[in-house]
Amino acid sequence: MNLQMFWVTHILPLWFLVFALFLPRVALLVLWLETSLSPFELHGILGLLFAIVLPRVLVLYVIYLDQGISLWFAIHLVVALLVWAGSGRYTSRRRRERYSGIG
Repeated sequence: MNLQMFWVTHILPLWFLVFALFLPRVALLVLWLETSLSPFELHGILGLLFAIVLPRVLVLYVIYLDQGISLWFAIHLVVALLVWAGSGRYTSRRRRERYSGIG
């Protein structure tokens, strides 16, 4: 098995793939300022709306357009699922503590 195929990037730079795991909105903004999003036809209101509301979905879409279902797509999908699964539990725990008089 060739390990070089795991590091293949077509149009997306490697910094974007790594940086978008942690701060997807900032990574999308920097990529947009660099004007690398033009091959993905992400201009208009829909791209901006997804970048603001659901940036991880937009990152997944851009990676899918660039590489298809690859290792980077799978990594970002797992991170997105973990973030979405963990965010609801944290919010409900804070709400319970606030209204129960514990915090």
